[in-house]
Parts: sequence; structure tokens; C-alpha cells
Amino acid sequence: MSLKLLYGFHAVSARLRAAPQSVHELLVDTTRHDARMQQFVARAQESGRAIIATDGARLDALAGTRRHQGVVARVEPLDKLSTLDAVLDAIVDVPLVLGLDGVTDPHNLGAILRTADAAGVHAVFAPKDRAVGLTPVVAKVASGAADTMQYIMVTNMARTLAALRERSVWVVGTAGETPESLYAADLRGPTALVLGAEGSGMRRLVREGCDQLVHIPMAGSVESLNVSVAAGVCLFEAVRQRLGPCAG
Repeated sequence: MSLKLLYGFHAVSARLRAAPQSVHELLVDTTRHDARMQQFVARAQESGRAIIATDGARLDALAGTRRHQGVVARVEPLDKLSTLDAVLDAIVDVPLVLGLDGVTDPHNLGAILRTADAAGVHAVFAPKDRAVGLTPVVAKVASGAADTMQYIMVTNMARTLAALRERSVWVVGTAGETPESLYAADLRGPTALVLGAEGSGMRRLVREGCDQLVHIPMAGSVESLNVSVAAGVCLFEAVRQRLGPCAG
């Protein structure tokens, strides 16, 4: 079995809560005695996982970074649905999925997965040739959402959008130059929101595969938002619409 690496308090704690039996090795820096580490060790012991005492140098080498916070785990990959069709078949409420075209920065992807999880997104999908995978950096930034969010890498984005439209999913892409505002779009039905990379935006065929293009109104002097921030704005506008005017 191929194990993967998780590091950082949030990512490892989330795995211990969700699937403690999947944690094969839990390594902790014994030179840390602060309250946060003590709380983490107590939670790990409650989960029944054995703790391997080590030092920061070994954790640096394992994680490939010093940003592990003194906690590294070797874990089994969790079972997830492997295709967007399978995700859509399993949805019992109104679908909301997020497409990312060209997002290659692991910090951006981690932040997007965390936001998508909070917004109740059913899946995030991206092209295999222009996207970052679920790296340890992504998992750390996502604070556990990399385990819970369905992240599906597709062979062809344009064909994927066509397949979504065939399933009556309304595909809404973001483009700064289009005249229609995000807030004028109806996101209450089955929806796929699609964002491109900051700067280059969506590729031409992906843009052409959208039913509707919208922009996020910008009042200041900046021309664009970071893609993870833009994803949050778009996703929580969909959430707002779906909750209705009386929801709090």
C-alpha cells in the first residue's frame, strides 16, 4: 500500500478525527512542550494511535519543509469517488461543483479546497495537465479539507463541461471583461462554477464551454482577485442564493 504524508496540526488532527485507523505512523517533535502540542498529543492518544517521538531535523527531512509544526503522519489515502459522474450520481440535493482551469499553486488549491468544503461544494475538478495534485503542502493549507473534499482530475476540461451541460448542470465561468455581474447570475439550480488561473484566466475552449460568463464587481484600483479569494466570493454567493432571503 502506498502511504502519503500529512503534516501540520490542522491536517493531521482532521485525519485523526475522520479516520484514525488510516494513520500508520504519527511522529511528534519532543522538544515542543507548548499547550498546542500538549492538546494535540492528548487527542492523538485518545484516538488510539501510537506516537513516535523524534526531533525537528528528522521531521524537516520527512516533510521537505520546516513548516510542519512538529507533527508529521504517514497515512493511507482515503477512498473517494473517482469520477465526476460518480459524484453527481451520489448527490441527493442540488449539485454545486467547482472547476479550476490552470491553478498550479498548492497554497491556492489548499485554500480553495478549505473554502469549498465550508461552502458545501460536492466536488472540485481540474485538468490533469494544468493543475497541482494533492501534495502535502495542499493538505496542510486545506486544514483537513483535502481529505474530505472530492478533488477530481479530468483528462479534458472542455469535454467535462459539455458532459455537465448534458446532465442539466448550468456552467458559469468567471471572466473579468464580461459585462454580466456574478450577482445577476442565478446559482440556485444545479451549477458548476469555473475559475481560471490568476492572470491568464480560463483557456479559450473552457470559456466556450460555459453557459454563462460573469465578473466579480471590483470597486477599488486592483484589477483582479487571487483565485482562492475569487472562489470564496463565487461559492458563497451561491450559498447565499440557496439559503434564501430569510436565512441567517
